[in-house]
Amino acid sequence: MKATADAVEIAEAVKSGQVTARIVTEAALDRIERHNPMLGAFTDVTVERALEQAELIDSKIRNAMDPGPLAGVPFAVKNLYDIKGIPTRAGSKINRDNPPAARDATLVTRLEAAGAVLLGALNMDEYAYGFTGENAHDGPSRNPHGLDHMTGGSSAGPAAAVAGGLVPLSLGSDTNGSIRVPASFCGLFGLKPTYGRLSRAHSFPFVSSLDHLGPFARSTRDLALAYDVLQGFDEADPAQTKRVNEPTSARLKHPIPGLRIAVAGDYFQGTPEVQAVVQKVAKALDVTKSVTLPDAQAARAAAFLITMAEGATLHLERLRERPEDFDPEVRDRLLAGTMLPVVWVERAQKLRRVFRERVLKLFDGVDAILAPATPMKAPLLGQKTAMFGGVELPVRPNLGIFTQPISFIGLPAVTVPVWQYGEDLPLGVQVIAAPWREDVCLRIAHQLETAGVCKAPVAQGFAD
Repeated sequence: MKATADAVEIAEAVKSGQVTARIVTEAALDRIERHNPMLGAFTDVTVERALEQAELIDSKIRNAMDPGPLAGVPFAVKNLYDIKGIPTRAGSKINRDNPPAARDATLVTRLEAAGAVLLGALNMDEYAYGFTGENAHDGPSRNPHGLDHMTGGSSAGPAAAVAGGLVPLSLGSDTNGSIRVPASFCGLFGLKPTYGRLSRAHSFPFVSSLDHLGPFARSTRDLALAYDVLQGFDEADPAQTKRVNEPTSARLKHPIPGLRIAVAGDYFQGTPEVQAVVQKVAKALDVTKSVTLPDAQAARAAAFLITMAEGATLHLERLRERPEDFDPEVRDRLLAGTMLPVVWVERAQKLRRVFRERVLKLFDGVDAILAPATPMKAPLLGQKTAMFGGVELPVRPNLGIFTQPISFIGLPAVTVPVWQYGEDLPLGVQVIAAPWREDVCLRIAHQLETAGVCKAPVAQGFAD
């Protein structure tokens, strides 16, 4: 079995006795030691804990006990998830002075209960306030498909770790696009679930009314299996809604009869390069219909205001006491948030309610909507500006042009990676559905993967 095997393949091999969880874990730790200095994905490696968990899995198998659906599968999490015994950095210099976490995040606990093996914590933009993956304190995460290019952020390390074959699964967070942007740049499948679907308990927040947690993977089977394991009500997260778990992995191969899909037009058209990728996906699904998400541009502006205001409130004490320890770009945006007029934020929240109502009406006529995930392929590390709609604008705040209107109202979305012939870097397409219909997103993504339209290979040079 290859060291870069997918999660489903690893779990099957471990459960059948073809390989032990310890051997899988040691191989993954070896890959981290060799490749992480180049990729900048991991900030903390939990060697002893990983080997103890692997031994537990092997012991269960020796004693004819069920080791779980993810038996022996290595995973890692963005360093805003609590990991017992490690300070929760959230990408910052300030947080690493905090006491170690007293317990694990709920989603970490659920993956380990399913037999997965935690290998450590992953790099990210400071306090999740960025789209580039360039951390001022830990250095940038590098795109495995082009080491001079951005991973995207803020879930930079999670994307680099999976695309570079260090782990088959990782967990990130998405406030304005921080799973979907890195998935697009690094050529991965990434799920941003419905707001309130997965527990955020014991993770460091950014914007509570916009924060989502979710997985990255190199196959839709792995993504759906991880999603199944992560579900479940958790009273420790006040945003969660009590809903019956909806297992999806077993139903991936069964298309939804009469599925109605449309392409998002107008605001979401993008450049000819972006349009070509979306149309490639649309053609594979026989999609000819388009829809307009009304006021998408205003919704994005409102998402910016809410992000700035809530983020500034969260960090106000740190801004007062340790301003010099922030990444200057993050600090300046947070300071700007402290000066926003309250009436602007109130209007943004009102627009949010109106925009949600209008977009949800679209799902009376369609089951899913296709939209680009990013306005371009991964920019170069350090690149400050790029052309957006014929205008040169700053890169960092504008990589979420197409993702912010979607997370603004909490819709589920899966990013699928598309590679054009001869291209070294991918572009992602969002498959968006109505609230609580992650199954629609995942089944469409699987259909595209099966047809060969979308794929998420380990980057060349890391596929040993």
